[in-house]
Amino acid sequence: MTEILFIAHRIPFPPDRGDKIRSHHILKRLSRIAPVHVATFADDDHDLAEEVELAAIAASYRLVGRSRPLALSGMQALAKKRPVSLTAFHDRTLAAYVRDVIDTRPISVIYVFSGQMGQYVPADFQGRVVMDFVDVDSAKFEAYAARRGGPMGWIEAREGRLLRAEEERLACRADVSLLVAKPEVDLFLSRLPEELAACVDVRVLGNGIDSQGFDPARVAPTQLMASPPGARLIFTGQMDYMPNITAAERVIERILPQVRAEIPDATFHVVGRNPPAALLDRHGRDGAFVWGRVDDIRPWLKAATLALVPLDIGRGVQNKVLEAMAMELPVVLTSEAATGIPGIDGTHFQIADSDGGLARAVKMLLSDTRRARIMGMAARRFVVEEASWRSALAALPEIIGWRTRPRTVRDAA
Repeated sequence: MTEILFIAHRIPFPPDRGDKIRSHHILKRLSRIAPVHVATFADDDHDLAEEVELAAIAASYRLVGRSRPLALSGMQALAKKRPVSLTAFHDRTLAAYVRDVIDTRPISVIYVFSGQMGQYVPADFQGRVVMDFVDVDSAKFEAYAARRGGPMGWIEAREGRLLRAEEERLACRADVSLLVAKPEVDLFLSRLPEELAACVDVRVLGNGIDSQGFDPARVAPTQLMASPPGARLIFTGQMDYMPNITAAERVIERILPQVRAEIPDATFHVVGRNPPAALLDRHGRDGAFVWGRVDDIRPWLKAATLALVPLDIGRGVQNKVLEAMAMELPVVLTSEAATGIPGIDGTHFQIADSDGGLARAVKMLLSDTRRARIMGMAARRFVVEEASWRSALAALPEIIGWRTRPRTVRDAA
């Protein structure tokens, strides 16, 4: 009898943000293979309310509310010379649960979702360890540091350096390491010592999309967003995440004015939880609207004319792009936002990197509605045919070392 321990930094319910969407579908697939025990955190009351969903799928679980202030985690991390990310996600009760499950259940596989959670894998565990990094966190913090400078730049450079060492340790510890796209695998391997990179097993496990759920024919537009006349540009995501904040500010300050100079009734809509006050203050001003958390992103995508995703730091596959494509929206995005999505520029989406290039692409598609419609239809067709969760996770049983038993004469009878 084989059982699985799944360790994740956030409860995989509801699947309403990039990391939760991936962990949600992976957990569901694992639960069809064997009983799964889940150790995870809740960020807030919304997460805690999803405990009933977790209880329905898990053989056992431990859900811990994460309430330690980030500043306290930062001070503790400095004192212990550890990454802030690991300190923020360290909890004794969760560690005790992991130990108890391993000691009392026939756990043959530990699936670790996100690098912060590798700290929970006991050194004496003899089974298979799958480490799903998703993307290269250390490189992300290094990019933050290079852009900021000052005290925050120093903190982020430190985080990037320490996380890089942790990624090396976990790659050596794991039987298989996973990243969301081939560019992330290449980046991850390039940052390991040459002798380690030559002997570790690092693979792609891509993201998918629920194309039946994200079907524009089944969704009505929200009137909150559909009521303003004119073209409506949309950007979605977790809005307390710095790359998303930077992207939204980039549109409001530099791209939208260029668009509105020729298309005065164009508006830009930011939809996603926890936007900072600086963004909320822009709501209703100069064609920008910041809506915050919504229960269902699909009616908002249905109400949009075009998705604009100008990320300049993008790690892994952007679910926001796949969701917009599934909803038949034409998408204008940067090269960073297109990473890991094997669509064709000019057919399935439009890539530009400069502010002027992004503005020109938006204006072109808003002015040529036939071209925009054809691009949206091609985008949905691509998602349906090439980006399902079923195909994305087809290799998961082999990754965790699961094999179906051979058929016997008795089975055949």
